[in-house]
Amino acid sequence: MTSKPTGVGLGIALGAAMGAALGVAAGHLAIWLAIGVAIGVAIGSSFRRKGIDCSECASLHRQHETRNLRQQS
Repeated sequence: MTSKPTGVGLGIALGAAMGAALGVAAGHLAIWLAIGVAIGVAIGSSFRRKGIDCSECASLHRQHETRNLRQQS
């Protein structure tokens, strides 16, 4: 399975850590953990991969991606 990495996993991990810390401090771990994960998903989905500035590199990457798509089909 070859899929492009996304920032959602990182967002979930950071949100869960933040939610767990707030949950322990507030005494309501389950609620704050869920809130932290929800916030982490929202933040993680907003992460964007940096675009390729060089036109030569961009064309090379497009060729590579189309070749990979053909191999998967």
